[in-house]
Amino acid sequence: MDFELPPDLVAYLAELDEFIEREIRPLEQQDDNIRFFDHRREDARTDWERGGLPNAAWEALLAEMRRRADAAGHYRYALPEELGGKAGTNLGMAVIRDHLARKGLGLHNDLQNESSIVGNNVAALLMLRYGSDEQQREWIADLAAGRRTIAFGITEPAHGSDATHMETTAVTDGDSWVINGEKTWNTGIHQADHDLILARTSGEPGDGAGITAFLVRKDSPGFEIVEYLWTFNMPTDHAHIRLTDVRVDGSAIFGGVGQGLGVVQHFFNENRIRQAASSLGAAAFCLDRAIDYAKERAPFGTPLAANQAIQFPVVELATQCEMLRVFIRQTAWRMDVHGTFSASKEVSMANYWANRLCCEAADRAMQVFGGLGYSRHQPFEHIYRHHRRYRITEGTEEIQMRRVAGYLFGFMAQDAPKGVTHLR
Repeated sequence: MDFELPPDLVAYLAELDEFIEREIRPLEQQDDNIRFFDHRREDARTDWERGGLPNAAWEALLAEMRRRADAAGHYRYALPEELGGKAGTNLGMAVIRDHLARKGLGLHNDLQNESSIVGNNVAALLMLRYGSDEQQREWIADLAAGRRTIAFGITEPAHGSDATHMETTAVTDGDSWVINGEKTWNTGIHQADHDLILARTSGEPGDGAGITAFLVRKDSPGFEIVEYLWTFNMPTDHAHIRLTDVRVDGSAIFGGVGQGLGVVQHFFNENRIRQAASSLGAAAFCLDRAIDYAKERAPFGTPLAANQAIQFPVVELATQCEMLRVFIRQTAWRMDVHGTFSASKEVSMANYWANRLCCEAADRAMQVFGGLGYSRHQPFEHIYRHHRRYRITEGTEEIQMRRVAGYLFGFMAQDAPKGVTHLR
């Protein structure tokens, strides 16, 4: 059993580091762009006069970062070579996202916007797997380059993580489908021109089958953005939307009639293992900073690092990071070798634990830094507030634990998206 990372992946990490120092750090520093990352970050990023949406200058900077990363051959890493990618693996993405997040806040990798020099382009990967020929012709080039995005309309106000009891419906009317319902936490809809709406087309509430995904234009008659929901970490791009007699034709169906939940489960598995790796890297960053500061800070003439009250909590968290890193890489490798759904239990384990660990590490770093740690002049409050989100939005940690219990006690099948799929 070989636990060494593939040499080409190790070399690629070094290539990414060199690209960051050559292209991204200078861009981060010019024209006071550092305001988006220092103590002014939340205010600089937020257009308070436009409902709390991301500031246009902030999004323009992210777009320039993506452009440079794409020109250098990094942004499309996960995509096939024929699309300009490197056919990146789940293991490769996990290692890269851990590595980049461990560098801390920066233009190279800003998780609040799921923005990175190595794109987490799940929409493009799903389009390649589930999109019709017509959809792929329309979307693939733009998704691959990051020029367009697709929002995801899954969660509903009354049902949260329980996707199978959704009240949004789609019924046939001649050659069209008519969609009615509401969605919330519709992330990124302010930029996207299409929303992937999940609606029940057959079956009963609670059934995993009978839910269909539709690519719906945001400017369709009856499509309404009700409000953008302000959050713990601003700016917000999370909308509550309403669909009233929204009409689409059959070309809008994504992944087959009644098969929408399988598409979403594929999205969840790949996104959750990457999110786990990002939370792990952010946790390690917090601990790295806390350790360095404890060596420097010497109240009463003794470095903080000499105190067991400082040492022991950091030791426990660092130990968890090391164990989790091995587990995440093993899980990602298993997905590569045996398929996306072969490690659903492990994905849920890794995801809920990594997100919780990141919050604990950020909190501990604040404590080690004292008053300075509580201020916005250190990044820990931002990291805590952002990663606290993932204990809810990636499927709550309680849902993740229920999924694990379902696999352990035989209520769910490990190798398929069907079965007791209401445990999102």
